[in-house]
Amino acid sequence: MSLLLVEDTPSLQLLYRSVLTRAGYAVECAGTLAAAREGWARGRQRLVLLDLQLPDGDGLELLATLAAESPETRVIVITANGSINRAVQAMRAGAFDFLVKPFDEARLLSAVANAGAKLPAPVEEEAGSAEGFQGFIGRSAAMADIYRMVRSIGRSTATVFITGESGTGKEVCARAIHAVSPRTVKPFVPLNCAAIPRDLLESEVFGHLKGAFTGALSDKPGAAAVADGGTLFLDEICEMDLSLQTKLLRFLQTSTIQPVGAARPIPVDVRIVCATNRDPAEEVRAGRFREDLFYRLHVVPIHMPPLRTRAEDIIDIAEASLGAFAAEEGKSFAGFDAEVRAILTTRPWPGNVRQLLNVVRNIVVLNDGPVVTAAMLPAEIALGAGAQGAERVAALPVPARPVPKPTPHHAVSLLVGTPLADVERALIEATIEHCGGSIPRAAKMLELSPSTIYRKIESWTAAAERRSGT
Repeated sequence: MSLLLVEDTPSLQLLYRSVLTRAGYAVECAGTLAAAREGWARGRQRLVLLDLQLPDGDGLELLATLAAESPETRVIVITANGSINRAVQAMRAGAFDFLVKPFDEARLLSAVANAGAKLPAPVEEEAGSAEGFQGFIGRSAAMADIYRMVRSIGRSTATVFITGESGTGKEVCARAIHAVSPRTVKPFVPLNCAAIPRDLLESEVFGHLKGAFTGALSDKPGAAAVADGGTLFLDEICEMDLSLQTKLLRFLQTSTIQPVGAARPIPVDVRIVCATNRDPAEEVRAGRFREDLFYRLHVVPIHMPPLRTRAEDIIDIAEASLGAFAAEEGKSFAGFDAEVRAILTTRPWPGNVRQLLNVVRNIVVLNDGPVVTAAMLPAEIALGAGAQGAERVAALPVPARPVPKPTPHHAVSLLVGTPLADVERALIEATIEHCGGSIPRAAKMLELSPSTIYRKIESWTAAAERRSGT
């Protein structure tokens, strides 16, 4: 492992270098701030021993540069006895450890070994692996850029704003940021702003005290309090009610929360990561999202690429999920044949990774392997593969795999005479049942806001109560 040693006293530089070289480290030395900058720019060492007192400047300047440009780099500060305050200042600025002169060989090697053990795996290695990185799968250039961004901002406390289409992995990205951050030992608390009724959202975010409102039978900590010291992930942030946006802005400005019914604010230490599948700038222009909140949240933007722009990742994702789902279902699958690979990599995948995972699970549940063939594909995937794929699916033996022909007029004719409101209700309820009772999942499938479904359910319930009361 290589490291950069920045020490302006020649005798000490020689001593430290000798000890480290014998221990197996490749050491590059610098005696000035300028030489240290050049040495690090050339070698990009991820371990740095840094003396703070340099003849041409303050070592803290280099520390600030490393923290900004290479947050994964571990810096061990060297300071003279009596300058502990400087060491503390350096630790606050991002140093990993400090050594107070004079120190012995064992202390030096221990500090360097500890710093080396805490180094994350190089992003280049993870980006080139089919297994991916921190929950992601993919080795494409687009995902390599995402991995680098996550690594770079992991140690920061800056607010992150993730955008991207549904199913691109925005929550996976948020969890990855938390996982590579110093907050990883503290909670990661996800909150879907679209899945919570408007009148309960404030309580869910900030908590409430017993008796604060009807139904508040006990004190309840909100998501912000639960995430204290960790990360609060606000998904579908553009669905948040405008009145709560004001309170969220105050929370970001003051780092305090005031539970519903509480007399005093409570300080919390929370990093905010938010996400949306909408265009936040357009939401601001439309007046649905506060401009000041947007600029407060939009500090470090990350855009998740859609699956159709990284076709080279599709088979990696499909094979990994095939193995996982097969293990869950007790099935035996060895992979995909060439025809299926071609079909999967040419699909547009409007539902992105989520849609691909659903297709693979469908295959595993309904078939027994060992190789996934075109006959096992869901009809909509095979039919979408083009005219040749449609002819192939239509020709499949009906007993083995019945493929419904697209007959929309026939399907609609069955509903003629049914009130539109009844058709809508039947479709929504059937979709909720299909999604196992999950309204957020049903909303995504129907391309509706979950709050819209909640309002419709409330109106159906109220109508039923009115009928039963008459």
